[in-house]
Amino acid sequence: MAFKFNPYTPAPEFAPQAAYFSMEFALDQALKTYSGGLGFLAGSHMRSAYELKQNLVGIGILWSFGYYDQGRNEDQTMRADFRQKHYTFLEDTGLVFPIIIHDVEVKVKAMYLAPDTFGTAPMFFLTTDIPENDFISRTISHHLYDADTAARVAQSILLGVGGGKLLDELGVKVDTYHLNEGHGLPLAFYLYDKHGRKLEEVQKRLVFTTHTPELAGNEEHDMKLLAKMSFFGSVPADEVTRVAGVENDRLNYTLTALRFSRKANAVSKVHGIVANQMWGENAGICPIIPITNSQNGTYWRDKQLHEALEANDDTALKARKRELKKQLFDIVADQTGTLLDPDALTVVWARRFAGYKRADLILRRFERFKELVSNSNRPVQVIWAGKPYPKDYGAINLFNDIIRQTRPLKTCAVLTGYELGLSAAMKKGSDIWLNTPRFPREASGTSGMTAAMNASASLSIADGWIPEFVRHGENGFLIPHAELNLPEHEKDDLEADSLLTVLENEIVPLYYDQPEKFLDVVKTGMREVEPEFESNRMATEYYDLMYKA
Repeated sequence: MAFKFNPYTPAPEFAPQAAYFSMEFALDQALKTYSGGLGFLAGSHMRSAYELKQNLVGIGILWSFGYYDQGRNEDQTMRADFRQKHYTFLEDTGLVFPIIIHDVEVKVKAMYLAPDTFGTAPMFFLTTDIPENDFISRTISHHLYDADTAARVAQSILLGVGGGKLLDELGVKVDTYHLNEGHGLPLAFYLYDKHGRKLEEVQKRLVFTTHTPELAGNEEHDMKLLAKMSFFGSVPADEVTRVAGVENDRLNYTLTALRFSRKANAVSKVHGIVANQMWGENAGICPIIPITNSQNGTYWRDKQLHEALEANDDTALKARKRELKKQLFDIVADQTGTLLDPDALTVVWARRFAGYKRADLILRRFERFKELVSNSNRPVQVIWAGKPYPKDYGAINLFNDIIRQTRPLKTCAVLTGYELGLSAAMKKGSDIWLNTPRFPREASGTSGMTAAMNASASLSIADGWIPEFVRHGENGFLIPHAELNLPEHEKDDLEADSLLTVLENEIVPLYYDQPEKFLDVVKTGMREVEPEFESNRMATEYYDLMYKA
């Protein structure tokens, strides 16, 4: 029976048809199509689109091996395992169509995720890992963020051109195409060619979200490589150079997306300032407005915690929180053999494991840290988790160094397998959610939002979304950041001292000596994080400020 695309009837206020392209989506623990925060954000967006009944369709890639499975070596250090995934809940649309990559025809199959499966917008996942393709073509959709440059370029073509062509094959009349980051940029050239090679016709239809607050993190490649890989479809490279304003024969994905879009957004108010400073001097770019990232409350918040909050039942809230801590500590015990105390102050650092996020900042003054976590009268427990990029050996070594450094300490643990399930357990089981990026390198960050929903207070550098939310000592805690122009090692030293000082002098005494006041901080955070940092607000703003504007 032929596939028919019949999604739900959209709400009238969200009637314009939008298509959302993202390299990763974190929708459910069972579906391994994400690496970190970009996927968590996209997943919450798709959930809110469903709840609001927005006329939106998600386009992603079905990664045969996911990102990777984080296991352990014999000495407890991390290991990246690659296992093929299989999903019976995705519907085979029967649609197989060709796209051109490296001047060769590559067949693309589309798999469908129905809205009611996980409570998301209707979604399509593209794969080249089918018998109709040769081995090299099949590997394009094997690994999320493949380390090989040509493979990464091919993945961008699959997402952008494959997604654009799929929507045409389905007969979906799209009003707005939304690129979540620059990975799907070939869509812009597909639309450029489709609409008579008129830039203004692309700009009528395309919007763009930028996430990266530093130039080095924005992907760019040599024009010769991109042309050779068929990145521009049938559009000649010299025409792309002219229309996209390419300089020095290198095409920057973000800058090109900003020139081909009618509107773009940064992902926090701080990032809006940074993004305009980064790109504002370039000719021909579209306006960049801030739409702060957020997370889906229905998916993330613990129902019993919130029932206790709404009933103003502190006894029930504390009892449920203790239960959630015990559930997390069962995972800790199973993985590491360490038994933690549900009555002790528990600090968690957990997110994508990148160097600038400084997972080891709290360890920088190690003797002081040891004294903090070894105090039997006022114990402090610290748990880490996160996935480094599998080829980022510096980040992997840092992860393993934390394991080695904290192994003798009975109140510390490092967990592997940081995916949606473990992320939820850590947010629900923590008292303090630690966030230590180098300012101003965190565009948004969203993990503290879902921690706050679950009675965990942020202790954070004032970067990304944090300045929009945290009021020190009222709904969370701030780590003062050092002067911006200092050398990085000096900033790290100063901020490590500040972090430990806030813990020692404010948080620990509050937790143990004034538990009701600590509870007030946590409850204020729970009440204030929604609706402002709940993704229904964000999804609505995308329609009002981007799609309909």
